[in-house]
Amino acid sequence: MNSGSQEQEGDKEKRQWSLQDFEIGKPLGKGKFGRVYLAREVKSKYIVALKVIFKEQIEKYRIHHQLKREMEIQTSLRHPNILRLYGWFHDDERIFLILEYAFGGELYRELKKKGYLSEKQAATGRLKIADFGWSVQSRSKRRTMCGTLDYLAPEMVENKAHDYAVDNWTLGILCYEFLYGAPPFEAESQKDTFRRIMKVDLTFPSDPPVSAEAKNLISRLLVKDSSKRLSLQKIMEHPWIIKNADPMGISK
Repeated sequence: MNSGSQEQEGDKEKRQWSLQDFEIGKPLGKGKFGRVYLAREVKSKYIVALKVIFKEQIEKYRIHHQLKREMEIQTSLRHPNILRLYGWFHDDERIFLILEYAFGGELYRELKKKGYLSEKQAATGRLKIADFGWSVQSRSKRRTMCGTLDYLAPEMVENKAHDYAVDNWTLGILCYEFLYGAPPFEAESQKDTFRRIMKVDLTFPSDPPVSAEAKNLISRLLVKDSSKRLSLQKIMEHPWIIKNADPMGISK
């Protein structure tokens, strides 16, 4: 948690925390299972986000395994685009997760406020992945269906074995949603959403105006045959990314 050496950071993560170690600030967000607050560690003055989850909700919705998996995965990862989980503690009623504070706020709150993002914002920005509740640590193909319906790849809808290529599909969905303000296969019912995904019923509205290069990238990611989707390497070499991406993540 400290900005000092890795050894100091590791020592901090091993220590026993309690609510008395933190000054609690403004609420940052509210979810189904609890709330997130801005907080500051009393001794170091280090700013964090404190995620508070009520044990009653964990019991009610039976999310023990999901929460444990989220904590295990997020604690073990070290990457500039992944939100750090520094540690956790609990009392009789609540579990507290000590998280890295991302000052830019939640991406979807920004998207909702603006309606859609500019092409430079959509192609870049220093994003941090924060929710690992449905993540799986695996190198093999998976057969479980999970995640938001709008983001599911055709092979997941069909309940077929799937691999990392679903992530390339999801990049296409995200790119579309950033530029248009809504996912491409959105529908009134789950059945209709699934039908549109299976058909790859992809249309590009005229408003807001989006460049041909962006549409080309999306079209080459939202391909039913997972082996024909653009690879990560090809995505990085795509003209739209080269033209718009800001490696420092400072575009407005």
